Amino acid sequence: MSKILLNSLLLTCLAAGTLLAQSSAKRPLKPSDVYRLKSVSEPKVSPDGGWVAYVLSSADSAANKRKKDLWMVSWDGKESLQLTHTPDNESSPEWSPDGKYLSFISSRGGLDQAQLWLMDRRGGEAKKITSLKHSLEDYAWSPDGKQIALAIKTLADTSTNKKTKDPIVTDRFKFKQDIEGYLIGETTHLYVYTLATNKIDTLTKGDYNESSPVWSPDGRFLAFVSNRTPEPDRNTNTDIWVMEAKPAAPARQLTTWQGSDSSPRWSPDGKTIAYLRSSSETYSMYDQSQLAVVPAQGGSPKVLSQSLDRDVSTIRWSADGKSVYGLVDDDRQSYVARFDASTGKSSRVADGEKAFTELKKHPNGEWLTILSTPTLPAELYALEKGATRRLTMHQDSFMAPLAIAAPEGFTSTSKDGTKVSGLLFRPPGNASGKNLPLLVFIHGGPVAQDDWGFDLERQMLAAGGYAVAAVNYRGSNGRGAEFTRSIYADWGNLEVVDLLGAVDYLVKEGIADPERLGIGGWSYGGILTNATIATDTRFKAAASGAGVSMQLSFYGVDQYILQNENELGLPWKNIDNYLKVGFPFLHADRIKTPTLFMVGEKDFNVPAAGTEQMYQALRSLGVPTQLVIYPGQYHGISVPSYQKDRFERYLKWFDKYLDVSK
Repeated sequence: MSKILLNSLLLTCLAAGTLLAQSSAKRPLKPSDVYRLKSVSEPKVSPDGGWVAYVLSSADSAANKRKKDLWMVSWDGKESLQLTHTPDNESSPEWSPDGKYLSFISSRGGLDQAQLWLMDRRGGEAKKITSLKHSLEDYAWSPDGKQIALAIKTLADTSTNKKTKDPIVTDRFKFKQDIEGYLIGETTHLYVYTLATNKIDTLTKGDYNESSPVWSPDGRFLAFVSNRTPEPDRNTNTDIWVMEAKPAAPARQLTTWQGSDSSPRWSPDGKTIAYLRSSSETYSMYDQSQLAVVPAQGGSPKVLSQSLDRDVSTIRWSADGKSVYGLVDDDRQSYVARFDASTGKSSRVADGEKAFTELKKHPNGEWLTILSTPTLPAELYALEKGATRRLTMHQDSFMAPLAIAAPEGFTSTSKDGTKVSGLLFRPPGNASGKNLPLLVFIHGGPVAQDDWGFDLERQMLAAGGYAVAAVNYRGSNGRGAEFTRSIYADWGNLEVVDLLGAVDYLVKEGIADPERLGIGGWSYGGILTNATIATDTRFKAAASGAGVSMQLSFYGVDQYILQNENELGLPWKNIDNYLKVGFPFLHADRIKTPTLFMVGEKDFNVPAAGTEQMYQALRSLGVPTQLVIYPGQYHGISVPSYQKDRFERYLKWFDKYLDVSK
């Protein structure tokens, strides 16, 4: 073979190798990836422990919406099966106690109201078993499988037969809620459906609501949650009640705490009920849930997590009834904890740089959970002796082509000495990058935390070439009640101090370029974006979503009437409190940062007027600004094309002012 031919073959092989390497190279996230991301939720373990049913949500690009289907995965993780394939959504799967049927809620077939359906595990089409005229909110199988408890919300007549709809009339104290719209006297009551007779009997009546029905192990009683104060809209005083599952049976109040009692769970022997209790008896946005137990026959409650000073959720009894398990939020973590049912002594079962978001008991005494990591969206896992074993693989196809940032934790010190925790996302492939354009992207709530779970928003911004900081400012949870409550009636002050402290730290460390700083967020993150750019002019670009900066103008306009009156007071008596937190609007002339404003058209949580006011102020002042309103959207943007559009607009706006190409 000639030397020329050998060289030619060598060059061909090298070229082929180069092309292969290029074709297998990972790429950054892009906005269109929102169409590929799936999510798992509502897992339920079958009575024999062999299978897990769950809901898989995915984007339907043709219909431009997300759809939900039911799936099953075997406990050993070797088999996976899609159960429903309709264009309609299916949710809330539950196994019949004998494991022969899987029930779910769906409005499939164009039904006006979602109904309860039964699917035979052995095969065949699902069968609709209810014909409700109103909204099915929740349901629970009786232990013997003969009855199903239903929580049904009675809705106003929404018939569209009339050319002109009737006026909306209400006399409620709280009269609006995001997605639900105007509240005009709806009530949710309990009913029991008997499968053999196809009959529904009424269990509760009255001008109050019940929720969270749970059967006692012997099938005689139902525990549930209800606020039966004279005017429930004016407080959050829910209690645990118990009644026989029979029409006209009296309900017995089990708890008397004037705060919130919720999430009842019967012990395996039926003698005790575990539940979540608020830490305060008066309304507080900054409350955190505590784990408590009370005798099912009545008696004094015992708070098991009193000394923990952390928020507890998703509680479950152990099989032997000696322990209660739950999820605990703690400084960027969400871990699985075990509480001794007698002493309250707690221990960590599973933790680390990951986020647990669900917990279900397996018949073998182990657990099913949902968890995500900074580099992998949520999947189902078995939790066995503290170790996790992955069951579902839905995210593999999403992750396969992507280069993802691996965030690092950091701690900054605010100017008043407060230590603040954060997460830093650097652009993928630039793990040690210095002098980067920085985006401070602020979480909402404020009572929430940025944790070690997968974060699509910050990953998307990092993929655009930015260092992205997630800061757990004062008001966030995960650091105890005092840390959370420290911003009471003083919004936009200490949080901004903490955000600026994180920026100072990242600049000092040489990570962030002080001349290329941006800031943004949604909901309370939008509120804090406005407050920060009204406080400090160093930011070259901002993106404020679904925020408000003139709270006085929102009294009776947003859905936070309880917080406004309890925390800020009545405007005509406490005008100074409202004006103090309204400083970003009242001092809009201090803002020099070009700002993109975005909001959902039908947002009742933080109505569009709050965003429009700030846009108008900056437009009048000549500060570069733009207003984007997403048609038909509520506080959360749910339409896939709008989610993609929002990411594109973020990146375009920040790129315009921060020069990411340097």
